[in-house]
Amino acid sequence: MIGLRILQRRRAVDLALARQFLDVPVANVSDCMARMTAAGARLRPMHRSARMAGPALTIKTRPGDNLMIHKALQLAVPGDIIVVDGGGDLTNALIGEIMTGDAMRQKLGGIVINGAIRDADWIAERDFPVFAAGVTHRGPYKDGPGEINVPIAIDGMVIEPGDLVIGDGDGLLCVPFDQVETLLAAARAKQEVEARMVADIEAGTLDRAWVDATLTRLNCFIER
Repeated sequence: MIGLRILQRRRAVDLALARQFLDVPVANVSDCMARMTAAGARLRPMHRSARMAGPALTIKTRPGDNLMIHKALQLAVPGDIIVVDGGGDLTNALIGEIMTGDAMRQKLGGIVINGAIRDADWIAERDFPVFAAGVTHRGPYKDGPGEINVPIAIDGMVIEPGDLVIGDGDGLLCVPFDQVETLLAAARAKQEVEARMVADIEAGTLDRAWVDATLTRLNCFIER
């Protein structure tokens, strides 16, 4: 039944490959994706400090209900990122200390909630990655419906089961399964370029000739 089903995940990014993204800023990967992909600025890190990278285990649930998230915790394997599309609703929290603690015990890679969490102080004291859109003390219902391992979308960012999901202080990003290796190489190259720019800034030799060249190309008037 559409809207009430649990599917098998047919593929997932290799965990060892995924974890190589822990050393790559999300912003660099985003730049290499033409800055066209994002999960929206509302989804923020709720934990103390840690980067996140791993294969997505996707859940789509009606706002305020976490039945399928409980089921997903039974299905998840170490390193998985539980990614929940709860419609962005902040009326009821979908997870809190108990479910987050269970995910930590299972050595999952993190939790993403397009919705609200609770027990925010407890989560904020830990390094286990939790990203969410907001906080409320009101708890969830457990009646369904919902779906596991189906494509979901958060603010236009489509996430397929097994895609790579990464996150840091700048937010979240999904890297499609077939593009992971290509984007890892591109993002590392971007890091090297930026490292040279930082060195040039420190040395006072950063070349900004491109700024005037761009303004000239745009026919910008500059008063002399």
